[in-house]
Amino acid sequence: MTEKSPIIIDLRFDRDSVLRALPDAFPGRPVIDMGDPGNRSRDLSQAAYAVVWKPDPDLFRRASGLKAIFSGGAGVDHILSNYQLPDLPIVRFVDRSLTDRMSEWVVWQCLYHLRNGSIYTEQQRSRIWREIAEQPEARDVTVGIMGLGVLGADAAAKLKVMGFRVIGWSRRKKDIAGVETFDASGLEAFLAQTDILVGLLPLTEDTRGIYDRPLFSKLSRTGVLGGPIFLNAGRGGSQKEEELAACLADGTLKAASLDVFVKEPLDRNSPLWAMPNVLMTPHAAASSDVRALFRHVEEQIGRLERGEPLQFVVDRTSGY
Repeated sequence: MTEKSPIIIDLRFDRDSVLRALPDAFPGRPVIDMGDPGNRSRDLSQAAYAVVWKPDPDLFRRASGLKAIFSGGAGVDHILSNYQLPDLPIVRFVDRSLTDRMSEWVVWQCLYHLRNGSIYTEQQRSRIWREIAEQPEARDVTVGIMGLGVLGADAAAKLKVMGFRVIGWSRRKKDIAGVETFDASGLEAFLAQTDILVGLLPLTEDTRGIYDRPLFSKLSRTGVLGGPIFLNAGRGGSQKEEELAACLADGTLKAASLDVFVKEPLDRNSPLWAMPNVLMTPHAAASSDVRALFRHVEEQIGRLERGEPLQFVVDRTSGY
């Protein structure tokens, strides 16, 4: 039997999660784990596939025999913007577990702000027992989602189950049952209706820095929440953090929940750390399940080796 082509694993993930997933992954296929110091100077020229998340800068030069590159996450800007890449298919990670985790984070944050989570948390710390009289319902709140791919469409469906009115925006018009959608030309109309803005956009040249003061100033200011709220679990590079912090300080934004940042970890001197109207998570909204990632990669390699087309291939022109 001909030995299967080797696969490189170069993932800047929690090391223990990678080690737990590797023993059952890719049966019969040589695996080159770049997290193992013994592999750092190994010949990579025979490897046909690479599974990467922020890999070694020299990896693609050394792995000259690659047939496909698999991203360790839904996003691919970490590869496209930082490396000289060979002309090969790049495959995004699309999986139920990742999609569910992202939607759970979005629903959690919308409910947190709907039900005055930050106020009640502060009251608990101060040992204050006081009910907030005004309790709007989800049906009174419009959530606007920017980015209507797999993650955005699933988040929209789950927010609707909770009773929120949901609208969506993407550069090109998308049709989602029960959701009013807007394309690039309808951005201002979309923002004017939005009480909670959810950022799930990929990072491209068009979306870099899109979340800025002019955009935030166009959000609805008449909603029952007392001001617009911004959630970002897409890409940190899509937000201008100085303008975001200033908008949170002066009331242009009432509050924010942030999972992604321009530079990660977030600089300890950033004013966002200390803002009482900001809830932060450390790029954990939809952490990749490594076992699910490896199953996804194995399935796509199987398709390629059977002569079938790969799924979820990135369009390098659009960046996603």
